[in-house]
Formats: sequence, structure tokens, C-alpha cells
Amino acid sequence: MSTAIVSVAFLFCLFCAGVMGYAIQRGATCTVAAVDEVLARGTLRRLASLVEASVWVAGGLLLAQALHLLPKMPSGFALNAWTVLGGALLGLGALVNGACVFGAIARFGSGEWAYAATPLGFYLGCLSVAPVLGAVKPERLSEGSPVLQAPAGVAALFLLFALWRLGRPFWQRGSEAQAVPWSARLRVALSSRIWSPHAATTVIGITFFFTVVLLGAWGYTDLLSDLAMGMAKSVTARCLMALALVTGAVWGGRTAGRFRSTPVTPGQLLACLAGGALMGWGTLLIPGSNDGLILIGMPLLWTYAWVAFACMCLAIAAGKLAMRLGTRPLGRSGAL
Repeated sequence: MSTAIVSVAFLFCLFCAGVMGYAIQRGATCTVAAVDEVLARGTLRRLASLVEASVWVAGGLLLAQALHLLPKMPSGFALNAWTVLGGALLGLGALVNGACVFGAIARFGSGEWAYAATPLGFYLGCLSVAPVLGAVKPERLSEGSPVLQAPAGVAALFLLFALWRLGRPFWQRGSEAQAVPWSARLRVALSSRIWSPHAATTVIGITFFFTVVLLGAWGYTDLLSDLAMGMAKSVTARCLMALALVTGAVWGGRTAGRFRSTPVTPGQLLACLAGGALMGWGTLLIPGSNDGLILIGMPLLWTYAWVAFACMCLAIAAGKLAMRLGTRPLGRSGAL
């Protein structure tokens, strides 16, 4: 492959990373917010949308395999007690931090500068646990992903699903469809200050698929954990991708009117550092953070990824319920 083609492909990946950051900001795609929605409203819109992002990546990988364009995918890991503990630590860290690794990008893009400490805390957490990881090093699976062993017809079914899902917002009946062209509806959707969780995670899933096919796994949490373990490769390219992701989030925050420069307080700084460190510990035990779980492990139908994500959500829910019980006012008699 010529240098020019490689350069164009990388520029396209940078663009996709920027769009991902924009979508993360506009759609508030955070696991903490998704669990809070379940507890507060009893609805699963955000949580279901996060899972749908996995569906988009999985379908894209199936199509790439059918077209013989699929690169080598990461192997899975065995499910064990450390997976469960890692997922719980990931959830506890996100709760302390006030946002998962997706949400931290959005919060920073909105001008909450304390969230710059989250990646630092994440790296320090990985660095602190890396020397003892040998005793609990996860076992890699020898068999391939169940998704990539699916019949070719499944890729065709996904293509039909994609056409239906992408076209549904623009389907209107009668005179309304004639009065408002689809191009106008698309412009309105793109200019909307707040995206639906479904729209945001659809964009995240599609753009991530293109980047992983062209560039491989590049998530900023993977980069930080690899640096802590002394195993980092393609550092410059991955740093540029992380920068594009953050730039997209800042752009999304400014254009949505969400950007408010927020002074850093010692309490916020400590919470972000501590939360990041806990998420770093959980990431190495699983292994993988919630971005990698949702966009790599879960699309490939690795059992450990689904269990770890479920444990993360349960830990966030348990923490939130405990905080609500702790702040519940006493009754007149003084009893709980």
C-alpha cells in the first residue's frame, strides 16, 4: 500500500475520531448516565443505545469479513472471578469520577477541566497494579470470535437492519414527506443541539468500525494501559487519534451551547484522579475499559466482555442506591 493511501486512510481515521467525540458530546453517551436513567425513570433508552453501538460494530465486522477486508481482531479472554472484580472496580471508578471514560471526554469537552485528571488517574492506576498483574494475568482464548464464525447470510441480514435503522428517521407519509425534503431533515438532525442516545451511539458505532478496520484498536484507555504495561505500539498515531476525539468533543460542546469553563476545585480533582485510578485497576483485571468492552469485546460476543459490562452497571447502580439511602432524610420519629 502506497504512503499516499496510508496517509489518506489515517486522515480519514482522524476525521472519524473527531466525529466520535462530537457524537459522545451531543448524545451524552455515558454508562453512569445510562444506569441513572434506569434508576430514576425506569427506562432503558441510554443503556439499550450503548448495546446498539456494539451491534453496529459487530455488523460492520461481518460485512468487512464478507468482503475480505477484515483485519486481525483481538483475541478474547477467559471469564473468571477477576473479570467480575474488574467490572465492579470499573463501575465504582466511574461512579467516583462522575462519568465513565466516554462521559469523561464529554465533560471535558464541556469545559469541566477537572476531567483532564481522569486519564492521568487511569494511567497511574494501571501503573500501580501492572507489577503484580502477573499473578492474575487473564488467560487468552484460543478459539475465534463467535460473530466471525457466523454464516455469510447474517451479514446480509445486518445490511437490511442498517438500511431500516438509518432510513427510519426520514420516513414520513403523505404531504408531510413532500413538504420537507429528506436533505432538509438531515440538516436539522445534524444541527440539533442534543442528539438522541440512539443517534449518538449509531454514529459512534459506525465511525469506530471504520477506524478499527483501517487502523486497529486505538482507544485512549487501551493506549494508557499499554503505556503502563510497557507494551505500547504506534504511540504517535494513537495519541493523534485521542487528540481528535477530544477536539470533536470540544467542538460538540461549543456548538451545542454546553461549553462553560469550570474552575477546578481540589475535591473534583481528587475525585477524577481516584475514579480514574479505580477504572485503571478494573481495566487491567478484566482486561478492557468500557469503551473497549462496548466497541470491541461485546461486538465480538466475548462472554467476559458482556459479564464485565454487566458487573460495571450493577456496581454503578448499587453505589447510587447506597448514596440515596445515605442521604434519605429521617422521619419524624427519627426512624429510617
